[in-house]
Amino acid sequence: MKKLAIIAGLGDLPVSIASAATARGQAVHVFRLSGFEEKQLEAFDHETIGLGQIGHLVKRLRKLGCEQVVMAGIVKRPNFTDIKLDLRGAKLLPRVLRAARNGDDALLRVVIAELEAEGFEVIAAETAASELTIEEGVVFGRAPDESEMTDLRKAARIAAEMGRLDIGQGCVVCDGLVLAVEAQEGTDRMLERVASLDEEIRGGAGDRKGVLVKRPKPIQERRIDLPTIGPATIEGAAQAGLCGIGLEAEGALLLNRDKIGALCEEKGVFLFGFPKNWS
Repeated sequence: MKKLAIIAGLGDLPVSIASAATARGQAVHVFRLSGFEEKQLEAFDHETIGLGQIGHLVKRLRKLGCEQVVMAGIVKRPNFTDIKLDLRGAKLLPRVLRAARNGDDALLRVVIAELEAEGFEVIAAETAASELTIEEGVVFGRAPDESEMTDLRKAARIAAEMGRLDIGQGCVVCDGLVLAVEAQEGTDRMLERVASLDEEIRGGAGDRKGVLVKRPKPIQERRIDLPTIGPATIEGAAQAGLCGIGLEAEGALLLNRDKIGALCEEKGVFLFGFPKNWS
């Protein structure tokens, strides 16, 4: 089994990947990105590396015998003037700056291309930990009714269009009305906005209605930043009065599946995996 390197930002995703790989007996080494060091990753073989240390990263990957690389976790777009660069990072910077004008995915594609040029196999999070992916159909809770399916389909269409424009991955629809779309604030903050709306246009704890949908951007490099939800997403959806969440099957990751299932049951929120061809 190939040794796996995890280039990690913040959050539970890199921890889940490292745990899954370790459980199946795969050797793992974690590179925590400077300024985005996830404390939970200290349980694994790890070191910290700067965002601009591409040359050093390649040397360490070779020395450690890492053949596979996965990129996971939350990393905010850096201030490029503050990044300390090694020689290779300095040579790469003009390409990175040009790519950054096209969004964060384009920037990370440059890094992936550089690693692949060196012979490393860069894999997606769902490849590194397939047990995290969502399947098609009802995953937790009850099946959505006809009206809720209509909301799910509308939100899925909107999310796809937002993705084509590189805006975001999520959308909330209730009774056909678009309550919110996700941009740079992220899903949790979007759900907080929905929770602040008048209950006349959204659901509540006693009468849940409306859905959150998340799906990958059609233009997205799927080895980077697939939609991910955890227990906090269920809590946020419940607080916003929503009745359900829809995710594209095999296009989203579930973190702490058991707790997500328990919360869906407790809060009365369904989780549904819709087909990739919904548009």
